[in-house]
Amino acid sequence: MLFRNHKQVLLSVVIATALSGAVIVDAAAQSRSAERANRGGRQAAKPEVLFPEATRVEPETKASSRLQGKLNKLFAAYNKDDFEQTRTLADELLATETANAYEKAVSAQLAAQAAYNSDDNAAAKAYLQQTVQFNGLDNNGHLQSLLMLAQLQLQDEEYEAGLANLDKFFTESQSKRAEDLIIKGQALYQTERYAEAIPVLQQAIAASTEPKDQWNQLLMAAYSSNDQVAEAVAVARQIAERNPDDKRAQINLASMYMQADQMDQAAAVMEKLRVAGQLTEEREYRQLYSIYANTENAENKVIEVINEGLGKGVLKDDHQVYLALAQSYYFTDRIPQAIEAWQKAAPLSPNGETYLNLARVLHGEGRIPEAREAARQALAKGGLRKPEDAQKIINLK
Repeated sequence: MLFRNHKQVLLSVVIATALSGAVIVDAAAQSRSAERANRGGRQAAKPEVLFPEATRVEPETKASSRLQGKLNKLFAAYNKDDFEQTRTLADELLATETANAYEKAVSAQLAAQAAYNSDDNAAAKAYLQQTVQFNGLDNNGHLQSLLMLAQLQLQDEEYEAGLANLDKFFTESQSKRAEDLIIKGQALYQTERYAEAIPVLQQAIAASTEPKDQWNQLLMAAYSSNDQVAEAVAVARQIAERNPDDKRAQINLASMYMQADQMDQAAAVMEKLRVAGQLTEEREYRQLYSIYANTENAENKVIEVINEGLGKGVLKDDHQVYLALAQSYYFTDRIPQAIEAWQKAAPLSPNGETYLNLARVLHGEGRIPEAREAARQALAKGGLRKPEDAQKIINLK
């Protein structure tokens, strides 16, 4: 007997919001500002305070006169984008016993930026750890270095260390900036701490005047992974409504409807894309016929979508495609077409079950010699749950 599979189809929604960023080297920026101010005969403007609610007490240590010349050379090399020379000069200052905490911290920070710009992330992390340990920079430089260190650790899947440094950053900075919060939200999501990620992502989105769609997609994925399907659907709908011409947003909405077992709504979204000629990839056609296959009385739509996909060459000939087609024909009483589809599906099956189903249908239609042959093929292919059923068909008179 043939059984129809109405299991819910769960399609994963992949959200790609890569961690990125670069250390903003305040010391170098201040150096350039001071040079311009000195040339103009006016006082340099104070840099913007990025973390006005910071709990960290800024150190008072500044550059000493005896090492000012070396620092100037270091700044000059960095400002020229001479990253190799920057690291060489920074290493010299870091090895200078008489250098104070500020001089060593700023040297490590500049070296970290030079290493990062040279795609040497391992060295960048090591320099940033020194920057933080020396504790000699103002809050802008120190806290941004700490944040960048956390980002690089998270990129390298050093989640425990990265999250620890993120926690330290938020404790010391008291930052409520959306771009900082989203980093923590993503890190929590990546470590499968979905319940913790959700409020952080909500806070980031609320703090931004123009939240990025990727942030909302990440929130949607966190809801989904935390089994808060209704909330995930609501976010997906908002994204889709804001981006009516974005095919990916519409497909993500359909996926969320599927996860919520709202197959009619999922079908409506995907069908609209199909009518508009926007389904161009194999996985899109597979998603649509899977929706219809899991919707009551939608067999004709399964047949229509699969035949269209095969006709366009978008759907590839494989076992699942022909099996879905065969079952849909069977349940609409188009037995000859069902048999033809099963005949195409059976050789592509990983085991003999499809051949055995074909044998049963052929037997039901009185096509005994063909049924026996299909049963033999089923046994030859192997993997049958009930090989005795195939043998019974073979033994038919």
